Amino acid sequence: MTRVSLRRNQEARVTTTVVIPLYPGVTQLDFTGPHQFLARMPDAKVLVASRGGADIEADGLCFSRLADLEAIERCDVLCVPGGWGCVEAIEDERFLESVRRLAASARYPASVCTGSLILGAAGVLRGRRAACDWAWRPLLELFGAIPDAGRIVRDGDVFTGGGVTAGIDLSLAIVAALRGEEVAQAIQLGLEYAPAPPFDAGRPELAPPPVRAAVDAAMTGRLSAQHDRIARIAAALSPVAQAPS
Repeated sequence: MTRVSLRRNQEARVTTTVVIPLYPGVTQLDFTGPHQFLARMPDAKVLVASRGGADIEADGLCFSRLADLEAIERCDVLCVPGGWGCVEAIEDERFLESVRRLAASARYPASVCTGSLILGAAGVLRGRRAACDWAWRPLLELFGAIPDAGRIVRDGDVFTGGGVTAGIDLSLAIVAALRGEEVAQAIQLGLEYAPAPPFDAGRPELAPPPVRAAVDAAMTGRLSAQHDRIARIAAALSPVAQAPS
């Protein structure tokens, strides 16, 4: 009979450091979902960080007592969340440099939702398949990435998740890569993660046409302006964003 151990052999125990970098305008579920699961991983240290350790407000919640992103020297997993503030985060040279530096040290650079655009701007996704929120996904090409409609996409050592809720699945995939599938499944069971949404409308190709049209209409103006900004940023960053990984 196979026994699942949530602790590793004492001699083999090495702390895995996970860094989740926050910025103004981040979507809270992009990082609180992964944080909940990654924090349950045996021998894991999860650091939620911001520039200067500044408080971050996300969707009406305030997150404080954060680590100083620029003071963190390295990590094993870098999980970059997305949000409407991703464009400003990319324009923040110090924030982007911290992402670039930590991604270079990480065993597994990762992102959730539009966090992949930040990884792309940091030069991590050149020539790699990557997921992103469906409305922003085509913009990955501006950073030399190959857009992929998958919910979870792994290309080499890089993990990327699609929309907001994909962050939970992404974290389980990372746990499985680091600790094995049985440990990941035990965490899943412990948190009773068994999604069964009341509606099958979570992807644009599945949503009823009126629902898709309403969402498109609500997002069009705001997205258009953000897309133009990202195109300009990508053009300016091209020597860095297109550097070989």
